[in-house]
Amino acid sequence: MKSFLLLACLLVNLSCSLAAWQKSVSKWSLESGMEDARRIKNSEYLIGPLSRIVGGAIAPIGSHPYLAGLLIDVIGLPSPAACGGSLISPTRVLTAAHCWNDGRFTAWRFTVVLGSPFLFHGGVRIPTFTIAVHPQYNPRTLNNDIAILYLPMHVSFSDAIRPIALPHRHLLNMDFTGHWFKTAGYGRYSDLSTPTTNTMVRNIFLQAISTQQCRAIYGNAILDSHICTNGAGGVGICQGDSGGPLTYSFQGQDILIGVSSFVAQDGCELGFPSAFARVTSYIDWIHRHM
Repeated sequence: MKSFLLLACLLVNLSCSLAAWQKSVSKWSLESGMEDARRIKNSEYLIGPLSRIVGGAIAPIGSHPYLAGLLIDVIGLPSPAACGGSLISPTRVLTAAHCWNDGRFTAWRFTVVLGSPFLFHGGVRIPTFTIAVHPQYNPRTLNNDIAILYLPMHVSFSDAIRPIALPHRHLLNMDFTGHWFKTAGYGRYSDLSTPTTNTMVRNIFLQAISTQQCRAIYGNAILDSHICTNGAGGVGICQGDSGGPLTYSFQGQDILIGVSSFVAQDGCELGFPSAFARVTSYIDWIHRHM
């Protein structure tokens, strides 16, 4: 359906794909992340666990033991912002660099939440001030949108808290176009979602599209170091899911393939792709910081 819509768009107006790109790359900021955190906190007061993948289903507790919630204290903002991340070792959490600096605001402290469906209470909660940001991260373009949080203590593993495996062997060279992935997170479940009692962590299965297909929508914002998923049917990531995992099932094991980076600026449910930093493109850098 997306291919048809894009073709129709091109037939009507040759500049359509460029215009879509110019208005499609999301403008997530730590300030908007603060509003997401407030929304999640209000939802928790109304009952239950946290948040929202667009078009997704409520995730069973313990189904994503590597999923980390991030509460982010930001210089110049009165309350915390919210992001996601992935536990990759007893002392490391992989997330998006824009959760640290969005080009305007900068974080000074992260509280990593593990093993809880709630962002604001429960589980293991670890404050940290230490982050390694990819040296070529560009907050304007969101290129190289990847960072690693250093935890000041070793996390004890359990059924609810367990690291996710990084890609290895032939997975390092796979393109993944057409393959299916799963993502989970704490963000909105719709563009207009408001606090409700239905606030459990959500997950959804997404199909990867080619770099060329994604670039047709977002233009030069898409590099070979991105992996994109099809948004047809209004499914994908949304506000508050930044930094969260895109996982691939390989031989019965979840493998971390992507880090949530951006969606369409105009909304999460419009059928545009979701874009992730491709973990395989950064595997050497990640290992240097393990």
